[in-house]
Amino acid sequence: MTWHKIIFGDARDMSEIPSGSIHLVVTSPPYYNAPFDYPGLFKSYNEYLDLIRSVARELRRVLADGRIACFVTQDVRIEGTLYPICSDIIKIMVEEGFKYRDKIIWRKPEGYVRISRRSGVLIQHPYPMYFHPDNIYEEIIIFQKGDYDYSYVKSMDSKILEESKIDVGLFNREKWYLSVWDITNVLPLKGRLEEGIAAFPEEIPRRLIKLFTFKGETVLDPFLGSGTTTKVAKELGRNSYGYEIDLELKDIILEKVGYWQMTLTGDVIEYKIRDDAKRLRTFLQERVKAQKSVVNNRKNANP
Repeated sequence: MTWHKIIFGDARDMSEIPSGSIHLVVTSPPYYNAPFDYPGLFKSYNEYLDLIRSVARELRRVLADGRIACFVTQDVRIEGTLYPICSDIIKIMVEEGFKYRDKIIWRKPEGYVRISRRSGVLIQHPYPMYFHPDNIYEEIIIFQKGDYDYSYVKSMDSKILEESKIDVGLFNREKWYLSVWDITNVLPLKGRLEEGIAAFPEEIPRRLIKLFTFKGETVLDPFLGSGTTTKVAKELGRNSYGYEIDLELKDIILEKVGYWQMTLTGDVIEYKIRDDAKRLRTFLQERVKAQKSVVNNRKNANP
C-alpha cells in the first residue's frame, strides 16, 4: 500500500513536506512561454528563472542527503531567440548547493514533428545560412544533494532490497546505461487524457524511479502537470507528493492517478486545494489556438 499527496498550489511553498523526507524528484518545469504549450505564461525570462530558483531552494530543504533531483527540459526558441533553459537550470541548481551529476538525452523518434519543420526553410531556400535543425530531443539533467551514504543500502531489509532490484536484462536490452535514451514521446492525439498538456512519457519517471529509489521511498514532482510521476510512483510501490498550480488540471490528475479506484487498490490518495492555486489551462489553450492560427496564416501566405 502506498500514499500520495497532491497539493494544488505554488511549488515555491512546499510547507506540507517535512525537511529531508524526499528521496527523488522527477519533474518537468513549464517550458518558458513555449508558443504551443505556455504562451505568455511568464512576463519575462527573469520571472521564469526566479520561479526555478525559488523551487530549487525548497527542493534542497525537502530532499534527503545524497538523493537525486531530475529535470526533464529543453531550451525554447521564441520569435527567433533561443533561451538557454538547460544551462540556466544547471547554473541555478549548482548555486543553490546541488552537485551536477549527469545529463541524459531523451531522443524521440525521427518521425516526430512538432507543429512545423524548421528544416523546411532550407528546402525552400537551398543556400548557406538558411539551415535550422528539427529538434527531436530533450534533456534529463540530474542533480544530487551532497553524497550518498551507501551503508544505508547494506543495512536495508532484504525483502525491500529484493523488491527494489533492477532488472539487469531489461537495463541492458533497453540500453539504460547509455547517456541517450530512445523513448517515444506522448503524441498530441485528439481525445487523449493529456490533450493540451505537455506531458512526458511514463517510461521516463519509470526508469528514474527504479534507478534512484527503493520500494516504499518517496518521490516528489513540484510541477505535476497531468500526474504522470504520481501514477508511475504508485505503480512501482513508492509514495509521492505532487504540486500543481493549475486547478483546472485537477480532474485529469485524479483520473490518471486512480483517485476514484483507490479503495480497490488499498492506496491512499489525498488532495488539497490552497489559496495560491490558479486556473490556467483555458487561458493557455486560447493562446495556443491563436498561435496556431498565426502559423497557419503564414503558411497560407507563403505556399
